[in-house]
Amino acid sequence: MAQIEIRLPKMGESVTEATITNWLKNVGDTVAMDEPLVEVATDKVDNELPSEAAGVLVKQLFAKDQVAQVGDVIAIISTDGDAAPETEAPKAAEAVAAITETVQSAQTTANGQQAPLEKSTSGKFFSPLVRSIAEKEGVSMVELDQLSGSGMGGRVTKKDIISYIDNRGAAPAATAPTSAPAATTAAPPTSAPAAAPAAGGSSFLANIKEPMVVPNPGDEIIEMDRMRKLIAEHMVMSTHVSPHVTSYVEADVTAIVNWRNKNKKAFEQREGENLTFTPIFMEAIVKAIKDFPMINVSVSGTNIIKRKDINLGMATALPSGNLIVPVIKNADQLNLTGLAKSVNQLARNARDNKLKPEDIQGGTYTVTNVGTFGNVMGTPIINQPQVAILALGAIRKMPAVIETPDGDFIGIRHKMFLSHSYDHRVVDGALGGQFVRRVADYLEQFDVNREL
Repeated sequence: MAQIEIRLPKMGESVTEATITNWLKNVGDTVAMDEPLVEVATDKVDNELPSEAAGVLVKQLFAKDQVAQVGDVIAIISTDGDAAPETEAPKAAEAVAAITETVQSAQTTANGQQAPLEKSTSGKFFSPLVRSIAEKEGVSMVELDQLSGSGMGGRVTKKDIISYIDNRGAAPAATAPTSAPAATTAAPPTSAPAAAPAAGGSSFLANIKEPMVVPNPGDEIIEMDRMRKLIAEHMVMSTHVSPHVTSYVEADVTAIVNWRNKNKKAFEQREGENLTFTPIFMEAIVKAIKDFPMINVSVSGTNIIKRKDINLGMATALPSGNLIVPVIKNADQLNLTGLAKSVNQLARNARDNKLKPEDIQGGTYTVTNVGTFGNVMGTPIINQPQVAILALGAIRKMPAVIETPDGDFIGIRHKMFLSHSYDHRVVDGALGGQFVRRVADYLEQFDVNREL
């Protein structure tokens, strides 16, 4: 019997895991080559994975909502078409996990650690390890009884109790009697160790202690969706890894505004695309990166990786309010028309949830347009593993001193702020400041007689 292992493929240099969101084929179903097999979600994008072989799906090694690491075998396909479906693997795995928890708990008790909690009044089964963790973290049996377990038969697993502890401060007030005053809610002991992150979380979060927040009467509890949780982890990780510094420059973009106003209609008629300010700014950024290539780097331990390609990420807001960063590959090889088309296409695909894994991979420098929301400037967080990010502020009409050979006068100019955040481990103030100043210079020197 020939069996093919289907592994979770690499989906980006910084993507190490994915959540199984939906199996498109059930065990026993016939699968064609390249037919969508499973839907997965990373912190970057949701995607369908095609089958790498034709045959019968005989095993699913990960259940829905479980997290798999890149390279893990997630399914097995029989090319003979007569293999018996193996459906007991998940149950067997859960049984092994339950035994492991019991053994670990027994070891804990033998070492003189705290004993399990009192007996459950609901009749639910809680493994000794779960009880031990609950006792250590001050979780009462009343709270345990109210938890919905992800294990076999609704059993509360180690992952469930740790996840509950991590999110305990944001739990609905219903977990405690609603008539009890807020002052009676005990804060966690300051000496207690921080709980480990839930499955799929970043390991560094294990060392971060978050405050317990008790909702007040009438407060609304809104649970983060999967993407927001991943964004939150990525942002915290970035500020944890990189010491952020931000430099600001004001640029006079009057020439660009006037040129665009004169040419945008003709561009739309010729190319069928809108001509926004973003590709014009991208063009100036690419020129500045060529002048200062040490902005286009990444850090790996004590090594600096100097990138050959210039791949510009463009932070894009989604209708859900979340954020994603599609990437313009080899932006230095595109003219203004090519940049405009790439910007528009990626933005459309992001809004329509049609981005492919390769669309969000390989970025070397990121741009975020906070001016879209009317913001004058911002302090953007670096998109790891990059070392810098530029925020484009709103373009505003401002009174300004205009210098001429015949003297100075006050005039109305279109101005904007550029906010450049960079990783102070490898980018000092001189380089970070000179770079953003060079971007502003290119914008201010824009040729108003330029042909499309």
